[in-house]
Amino acid sequence: MLAKGSAPFVVVPAVLATLAALGIFLAWAYWQPFTVCFVILAGLAGFSAFFFRDPERRVGDGIVSPADGRVMAVQQGEGKLRIAIFMGPQDVHVNRAPMDCTVVRVERKEGPHLPAYSKESDRNAAMRWTLSTSAGEVVLWQITGAFARRIVPFVGEGAKLRKGERIGMIRFGSRVDVELPAGSARPAVGVGDIVRAGTTKLASGVRP
Repeated sequence: MLAKGSAPFVVVPAVLATLAALGIFLAWAYWQPFTVCFVILAGLAGFSAFFFRDPERRVGDGIVSPADGRVMAVQQGEGKLRIAIFMGPQDVHVNRAPMDCTVVRVERKEGPHLPAYSKESDRNAAMRWTLSTSAGEVVLWQITGAFARRIVPFVGEGAKLRKGERIGMIRFGSRVDVELPAGSARPAVGVGDIVRAGTTKLASGVRP
């Protein structure tokens, strides 16, 4: 299954690769340039299909991870528990609701495009989701990276989501943070842990 809106990234290079393959046989005298084109386009189609994959997930217990990746920070302070997740190129880049919620606000924040694994990436361009949940107000950040500059929301303000439902994706890498009200949840992961969107229990202590 491919992520919503990703078909052109896969279909276009796949069609062009097919045409290049036909060119190898129909214009044999020019097989070398057609072969180079085929290899490049087929590789691009394969990479796009891998990157934009969107597998079904069994929804996990507790407050689940909104993203695939590696936990890069678990911080408590200023009235919130914040867990940051770095998404590498090998991860699924579709993001999911960490718990049952209503989308209250969706806001874009301007900023630079620093590497998402760096501490300075807090300043990067991002999308801020304010979610109304049984635990109170939960904030989800989709943060761009050096190469990931396109945040694509799947839903808008007012949407009611079940835990594990898709909310959007970030194209080509980056990071997702979730901020929970202090005292409403206890972290169930630590720095360096590998998590999966919709499946891995990120925190516990409230009824999702």
